[in-house]
Amino acid sequence: MLTQLKRLSIEADGRYASPQELQFCDEYFQSLPLRLSAYQKLKESADEIIALTELKMRAIDPKIFINSTGDFTPTWKKDIEQLVRYAAAALLFNDSDRLNEGLLIWHSTIAKSYKFDRTCKRTFQVMPEVMREYLSPEEFDLLSPLLSLNGVVLG
Repeated sequence: MLTQLKRLSIEADGRYASPQELQFCDEYFQSLPLRLSAYQKLKESADEIIALTELKMRAIDPKIFINSTGDFTPTWKKDIEQLVRYAAAALLFNDSDRLNEGLLIWHSTIAKSYKFDRTCKRTFQVMPEVMREYLSPEEFDLLSPLLSLNGVVLG
């Protein structure tokens, strides 16, 4: 929404925006109650979601958080907390561009340099399953493209 509004303010500079150009505003405001609800649920449940994701990942691969430098679980938790917060904000504002440009590209570079690729891939296979338990189907449908973007960029 914020990126779209910024783009519209530039494109419609000096004129009135057309109804087609404003359509995204109508769609956003219609979905806002659902976005607010999902955002609040993610905010309240983030710690549980991360803990359950970690537990399920360890059940699949007990050494998922071990690399040549040792156990990087604390680093993973810190990074995933940040990614969940950014995804929740991107959901609230309907702004996947900001998520991608603001965080995912940077995290992708870090993940590759520390060889976290396998862990990132597994995280974004497991985490959507966990988040589905905390959100309504409609809320999850709004979040799902953002989780997919995380998985594509980081996995």
